[in-house]
Amino acid sequence: MPEWLIERGIGETRAVLADKGEIIEVRIELDGVTPAGSVLSARLANTGNSGRNAVVVASDGVEYLLPQGAGGVTQGATLAIEVTREPIPGAESWKRPLARLTDKALAFVLPLAERTGGREISPGPEDQLQELGWDDLIDEAQSGLIQFAGGELRVSATPAMTLIDVDGYLAPEELAVLGASAAADAIQRLDIGGSIGIDLPTAGSKAARQDAAEQIDTRLPQPFERTAVNGFGFVQIVRPRTRPSLVELAQDRPAFEARALLRRAVREGPGPKRVVAHPAIIAVLDRHHQWIDALARQVGGKVELRADAALPMSGGYATSL
Repeated sequence: MPEWLIERGIGETRAVLADKGEIIEVRIELDGVTPAGSVLSARLANTGNSGRNAVVVASDGVEYLLPQGAGGVTQGATLAIEVTREPIPGAESWKRPLARLTDKALAFVLPLAERTGGREISPGPEDQLQELGWDDLIDEAQSGLIQFAGGELRVSATPAMTLIDVDGYLAPEELAVLGASAAADAIQRLDIGGSIGIDLPTAGSKAARQDAAEQIDTRLPQPFERTAVNGFGFVQIVRPRTRPSLVELAQDRPAFEARALLRRAVREGPGPKRVVAHPAIIAVLDRHHQWIDALARQVGGKVELRADAALPMSGGYATSL
């Protein structure tokens, strides 16, 4: 039976759905992010343009974009909003968290660990997530390259949609079917939502295109909608998008690498630590002193930071002092 495993990390909580020794799905919730579905009180800071894209500010100072506007509410007024999407990493204004007006009572959605009801695992020498292939999954999110028997996927997160290109050495009809299956698995595994385009090899037969579509329907959990696979091998899928995918989280490279480094540092054993990393990673850790405090508590000793420009972004490490 599939089982959710919960790992409360530094800066993030990781939820991994595993079955028969394989990772089926991963969700990462960053500390301090208000989950989608929460109902908050906020102040209308900007009414937007033409009745759309109003901006409100919650009590914690976080700005939320209201794509459908504020329905004639006067600027400066207090209103209730329902969070519809958590923030997406990036500087663009549209990547702010999204919300809508609501008449619901104020309420906070439970954190990820409580929502999934999974079994909590503690950081320690035995790395249960790594045994399931955690590092390989992180590589998939960072590189966008996913191998499968007979080919590979290239996943790219664009402002409009997430694109998945299928390539390989098999005959087009066979590759289209296998590629559709692998793409469906990757969508679930990497928690990809919103508009998704899959570019399959051009299959000459209608039967092969239908088989490819059936692979998506069989392997990708509902809810989602999709188009038919057209004659050029393209199919579009739309899934609910309430949070960033792992691919989008990985695009914020310094912060993503910093949290991954802290996860490794916890497993280096007890005692004072020196954390050595690329300057961009150290800059992130300097800005989040609470992360360093949490690491110091977990290892039972002080933590020093040292920047090393010769290290690649993913080459950070921790040593005992």
